[in-house]
Amino acid sequence: MNWINNVVRPKLTGIWKKKDVPDDLWVKCPESGQLIFHKDLEDNLYVVPGSDYHMRMRAKDRLNMIFDNAKYAMIDVIKGVEDPLKFKDQKKYSDRIKDARNKTEMDDALLVAQGQLDGSQIIVAVQDFAFMGGSLGSDAGGAIVAGMLKAVKDKVPFVLFVASGGARMQEGIFSLMQMPRTTVALQRLREAGLPYIVVLTDPTMGGVTASYAMLGDIHIAEPGALIGFAGPRVIEQTIREQLPSGFQRSEFLLEHGMVDLVVHRHEMRATLGRLCALLMKQPVMEEVVILVDEPVGEDAHDDVLEIIREVDAPEKSAAPAKKAFKAKKKPAVKSTKTKSSGAASNKADGAS
Repeated sequence: MNWINNVVRPKLTGIWKKKDVPDDLWVKCPESGQLIFHKDLEDNLYVVPGSDYHMRMRAKDRLNMIFDNAKYAMIDVIKGVEDPLKFKDQKKYSDRIKDARNKTEMDDALLVAQGQLDGSQIIVAVQDFAFMGGSLGSDAGGAIVAGMLKAVKDKVPFVLFVASGGARMQEGIFSLMQMPRTTVALQRLREAGLPYIVVLTDPTMGGVTASYAMLGDIHIAEPGALIGFAGPRVIEQTIREQLPSGFQRSEFLLEHGMVDLVVHRHEMRATLGRLCALLMKQPVMEEVVILVDEPVGEDAHDDVLEIIREVDAPEKSAAPAKKAFKAKKKPAVKSTKTKSSGAASNKADGAS
């Protein structure tokens, strides 16, 4: 009878046993309610195909999205005291940090890495909302400073993806001091004449908005991102008025001049590549002719944005985009030609 207990019964039990299904196998769109298979969502850069809703993205996934062949090197960051105030509310701050690290497999809310974008060196910093709401603490501030100083040393652009609820209250004044600390490091970047591009993602709120998130040379926002200082519900309760539709969303802020561009996540990598190439006076890897008669000066911000908009919306203009940058007291350089058709190349040769 042993063969019945050892062979037959386990097989019969295995047939009727309910299989465990992972909880995150299917993801529900917060906007439309559409269910999407998690692997399909990941392959689509966490953009829901039906509603085009941009879901929050992990820091490592963003780094893989931006760098060529998803290859990059992490930058050593400046670390501070882990729990300077020995803070405790319902739970010890040190325990919260440990739980967040186990959940996200990150040391803190921000990652900084260096790699290539379209063949050119670039440094990218990414905040991860999954780590305590992307809150700004001493270690996150130190990571931003380390990344900016590394960009100054290597003379490369610095791009920052922001996703944060604000300063980390468990660190008190130490968290608030990261606002001027990062601003000083940013000034080093400006003195070196290097681009600082900020990408505002959902959400960007609180003290982060009041500091480095709004000090970029160019501000890009993802569609539908919530961007502001205080939340809309707090504002409505304070002023006792109903806010306009889409208030504090990226499209609303673009209309009112708070951000320069709203870029779909699928176009983000190409847009950043063009911006960095233009601001660093490098060839633009795009099928469009852009004439650069002189180096880009400090007043070229609007001209760069105009070219990017023309490239992103080619149907509005049949002719290739052409723009000449003016810079006083700087030697002229040769016209830069990017990949284009033969006819466009002939026109560029005639114009130069």
